[in-house]
Amino acid sequence: MTVNLVTQLEVKSHNSPDEIRRPEKTLVENVTVGDYTIGRLSFEPGWSWTDCIKPVVQTDSCKLNHVGYCIAGALEVETTDGKKISISKGDSYTIPPGHTAWVVGDETYSAIEFVSAAEYGVKPE
Repeated sequence: MTVNLVTQLEVKSHNSPDEIRRPEKTLVENVTVGDYTIGRLSFEPGWSWTDCIKPVVQTDSCKLNHVGYCIAGALEVETTDGKKISISKGDSYTIPPGHTAWVVGDETYSAIEFVSAAEYGVKPE
């Protein structure tokens, strides 16, 4: 297991994020504390990775790792090899590269992401 070393005492609020991204039906609010970028993600009802993020990142599936905690709503995730999980309020999760996802139901999906927030929904150079 990798151990990360935190070297500074710092606090920031997602109510005043360092960076905001707004792909279609998506809100990504990032703060950077120390060496870590933590994201608050909100996906509106009807959001899907294929429709809202794929046109931005231009890959066939999401190539990022995700570690997070769901605050509200529900999300279905399917890997390229056909495995599926459902994430809902109160769930912590890990998602490997090679997946797609979509919001389930009429509630906005909200989560805190601890891995990949800095890269999520970023257009390639």
